[in-house]
Amino acid sequence: MKIDGRCHCGYIAYEAEVDPDKVGICHCTDCQTLSGSAFRIGALAIDGTFKLLSGQPKVYVKTAESGAKRAQGFCPECGTAIFTSDIGDGPKSYRIRVATARQRAQLPPKIQGWHRSAQHWLGDLASIPTVEKQPFAWPAKR
Repeated sequence: MKIDGRCHCGYIAYEAEVDPDKVGICHCTDCQTLSGSAFRIGALAIDGTFKLLSGQPKVYVKTAESGAKRAQGFCPECGTAIFTSDIGDGPKSYRIRVATARQRAQLPPKIQGWHRSAQHWLGDLASIPTVEKQPFAWPAKR
């Protein structure tokens, strides 16, 4: 599936071809910290198809619990996470951050990894009241 996307501020834009059957949620604590959320969702780009159309990402190399190193590409202007990739020379695999893709609604996750680190309250989201838009301003002070 051909996708295109960008960071929040528009400095970085990309296109890629991804396999919609290889979209996954990662619950590892590194992904929680790097996303500022409970998990990250990534789509595996088909080898050789990820292409930057504009901008140059800043790269942070993260060392996983296993000792493996992965490059974390993000926008140096707004901080939006764009991808992870292998480091070093040679062919690279890319995992595109699904939330940055214009086609994100067409890329539902098919698997969840590192579930042992998943936040316990995720399974109870359906019981939390919902509103269509921000109903009020969160108080700045208590």
